[in-house]
Amino acid sequence: MYIKKNFGLKSILIFTGAHLLWIGIWSSLVAIVYQFTSLKEWLIIPWLPLSVIGTAVAFYVGFKNNSAYDRLWEARKIWGAIINGSRTWSTTVKAYISNQFLAENLSKSDLDFYRKKLIYRHIGWLYSLRSQLLIPTAWEHINQGKHVSNTTKKRRASFGVGLHGDDITEKHLRKYLPKDEYERLINYKNTATQIIDQQSQDLKELREKDIIEDFRHMELQKLLADFYTFQGQCERIKKFPLPRQYGSMSLVFVGIFIFLLPLGMVSEFAKLGEFGVWLSIPFTILVGWVYVMMELIGDYSENPFEGMGNDIPMLSLCRTIEIDLLEMLEETDLPAPIEPINGILM
Repeated sequence: MYIKKNFGLKSILIFTGAHLLWIGIWSSLVAIVYQFTSLKEWLIIPWLPLSVIGTAVAFYVGFKNNSAYDRLWEARKIWGAIINGSRTWSTTVKAYISNQFLAENLSKSDLDFYRKKLIYRHIGWLYSLRSQLLIPTAWEHINQGKHVSNTTKKRRASFGVGLHGDDITEKHLRKYLPKDEYERLINYKNTATQIIDQQSQDLKELREKDIIEDFRHMELQKLLADFYTFQGQCERIKKFPLPRQYGSMSLVFVGIFIFLLPLGMVSEFAKLGEFGVWLSIPFTILVGWVYVMMELIGDYSENPFEGMGNDIPMLSLCRTIEIDLLEMLEETDLPAPIEPINGILM
C-alpha cells in the first residue's frame, strides 16, 4: 500500500516512462511523414469520429477501473473483518475457557495452555492465509510475457513483497504451531483451511472435557465459521479474475485510439501555421499518456493480492493482529510493527 499523499514525478516515470517513449516515437513519425512527404492526404482523419472513439474508450476504461477498485476495496474490507474477528476470537477464548463448568478446577497454567494454543494457532492461520493469497495465478503480471514478467519481478523487489524476507510464513508457523502439528499441516494443499479444522477439533476436545459447555462451544464454532467465510471471500477474489473480456479488451481499445490519435491531431494542429505540425507531438503524447495511465491504474488494481506496491498490506495487518493477540495473552516480548519501506507498507 502506497502511504504518501501523492506520487512523485520519479514514481510516475518509473511506472509509465516506457509508454511515453513509444507514444512519442509514433506521434513524431506521423508528424514527419505529414510534413515532408506527399502522404498527408492519407494521414488525415476527421476529428469528430476520433473524438467519438476517444469518448467510448474513456467510458469503457472507466467501467473497468470502477470494477477493479471494487475488487481492491472489497479485499480491504474483508481484511478489516479478519482484524475484528481475530480480536473477538482472542477475547472470547480467554473468557470462555475457565473453571466455571468443571467439578474439579484446573490450574491457571493449564487454562492458559489451552488459551494460548488456540490463540497462537490463529496467528499461524493469519500468516498461512497471507502466504496462500500471494501464490501467483495465471492472469497476474508475473506470469505474463517475458518483458512484463521481468518488470513485475523488479517492481516486487523494489516496491512489493521483496521488501521483506521470504521466510516470514515458515518462521511464524514454526513459532505458533506445535512441532508435530506444523510438520503435518504444512504438507496440506490448503494449510489455512486445515488450521481452522484443527481449531475445531480442539474445541471438540474442550467440550468433551467440560471445559466449555454447549453454548460456548457453538459460539466459538461460529467464529471459526466466520474465518472460513473471510478466507473464502479472499480466495474468490484471488482465484476469479476480473472477466478477461473487460480486463483485456480495454487495452486493445486504448491501443487503437492511441494509434489513430496522431492522425487526427496532426491535421488539426497544422491549421495553426508552420510550426503547428510539431506542436501536435507533445499534445498527442499528453493525451495518449492519460489514456495509458487510466488503463494501467485499472490493470494494477484488479488483483489486490499480487504482492505489488498498491496491494492490500496483508503483512502489516497480520502483524497488527499478532501484537493485539499477544498483548491479550499478557506477553511482553512483542514483534515490532511493520514499517513502510520506500513509501510502501506491505
